[in-house]
Amino acid sequence: MPAKKSWLILSHGFNMDGRAASQTITDKIPYLLDAGIRPIVFSAITGIKDQRFPHHQYLAWGPAAFRFDFRHWIANQYGRGFIYKLLTRTVSVLLAPFIGLEKLCLGFSSQWSWAMPAFMHGLRLVKSGKVDLVFSTGGAWSAHLAGLWLKKVTGATWIAEIHDPLVIRKDPNDQGFERPKNRDARFRHYLESQLAKYADHIWWFTDGALHYAKVRNANLNTPNNAHGFMVLPGAEPPGGLSAAKTHTYSDKLNLCHFGSLANDRSLSTILNALVPLTQKYPEARDLIRVHAYGAPLDSLTVAAIQSLGLDDVLLAHGRLEKDLVTGKSGRERVVEKMQGADVLILLHGNDEWCAEYIPSKFYEYLWTGRPIWGVTHRNPQLDQMLQERGAYLSLEGDKAGIAMALERIWLDWQQRRLIEPKWLPMGVDQAVQQILREIHWN
Repeated sequence: MPAKKSWLILSHGFNMDGRAASQTITDKIPYLLDAGIRPIVFSAITGIKDQRFPHHQYLAWGPAAFRFDFRHWIANQYGRGFIYKLLTRTVSVLLAPFIGLEKLCLGFSSQWSWAMPAFMHGLRLVKSGKVDLVFSTGGAWSAHLAGLWLKKVTGATWIAEIHDPLVIRKDPNDQGFERPKNRDARFRHYLESQLAKYADHIWWFTDGALHYAKVRNANLNTPNNAHGFMVLPGAEPPGGLSAAKTHTYSDKLNLCHFGSLANDRSLSTILNALVPLTQKYPEARDLIRVHAYGAPLDSLTVAAIQSLGLDDVLLAHGRLEKDLVTGKSGRERVVEKMQGADVLILLHGNDEWCAEYIPSKFYEYLWTGRPIWGVTHRNPQLDQMLQERGAYLSLEGDKAGIAMALERIWLDWQQRRLIEPKWLPMGVDQAVQQILREIHWN
C-alpha cells in the first residue's frame, strides 16, 4: 500500500467521556498522528469536538438517533439538571410518534440513521481526493454501514474495526448461520457478510470473535475479499495514570465493579456468595462493601439486596461524569476509585457471546495495579490473560467456586496479603502498531 496520509475515521461516539466505544478509537489517535496519518473524523454530536484535526459532527437523520444524540449534546452543554430534563422530555414527546413509525417500518437500533450523513459528507471528501483511506470503527454499526456504502460507490480503501460481534450466537452449537428473526439482528448478520466481502482489512478484539466470523464467512482471507485478523485493543492509562499507586488497607474490604450491569452480568452473583461467607465468618457482614460505579443496578442485583437485606453492603454510586468544580473528567474520577479498591470485580456475563468478548474495562483495570476478581464464561483467552497477571478467577455459574474465591479474598484481606498482580498493562500503542503492520502501511 502506498504511503497515503489522510484517513477518514467514521466513529459515531467519538470523544464521549467514559464510553468504551469512544475510548477504543480516541486512544489510538496520538499513535496514528505519530505515524504520519492525518485523521479527518466524522462523528455524531454526542461527544466533545476535537481541536487537533478536522472533526465534523453530524446529526443523525432518523428520529430515534436524533433523540439519543440530542440528549448527550444537551448534557455536554448544560449538565443533567433542570434544563436537561425539560428539553429532553419535550423532544421525546414531540418525536415519539415518528420514533414509533421508524421502529415499526425498520426495527433497527436507534443509531442506524447516522450512516446517512456520514456517507453523504464522506462521499464528497473521497470524490474530491482528500481521503486516502476510510476507517470505520464501532460501537454503533452505522459507521460500518457508511463505510460499506463509500466502498461500493467509490472503491476507496476501507478498513473496519469490530468492537462487539455483529452476530450473536445462542449456544456453543450455534455457529451463527441461521437467519435471525429480529430485524436489527438480521441486518447485522447481513452487514457482517458485506464487511467480509468488501472491506480491505477487518479485525476483531478476541480470538473467539475472529474464529466464528471465519466460520460464517469462508471468504475471509481469500483473494479479493477482506483480510481478517485479531487485535487486542488495550487501553491508555485511565486519567493519565502512569504507574500503580501504593495500596493502603482500610477498615473495610472494598470490592468495586465498574461499568454496565445487566441480568446476564449481575452483582447478584457476588451478593449470593456473601451468604455462605457470613455464615462461616459473621464479622464479614460488617466489614465487606461492594461498590457499583458507572451504571444503574440490574433487577437481579436489586432483588438480591432486598431478599438478603444487603442494602448497606452494596453501595451504588452511579455514573461518574466530569466534575465541574474540580475540572476532573469522568475518566480521571473513575481511576481514583479504581485505585482505592481492594479488589476490582470483572463480571464477564453468562451469555454465549462471552466466548467472543472481553470487557473493555479489563484493560483499564490492568493499569491500576489492583488485583482483579474475574468471573468469566467460556473464554480461554481472557482466563489466560488473567492468570498470567495474577488474579482471582472464578467460572460463571459455579456457585461453590465463586463462594470459595470470595472466602479466599476475605482471608487474604484479613492477613493483608491480597494478590499483588504482575505489572503487565496493555497499552494502545501495540494495537496501532499491529494494525499498521497488518494493513501494510509504510
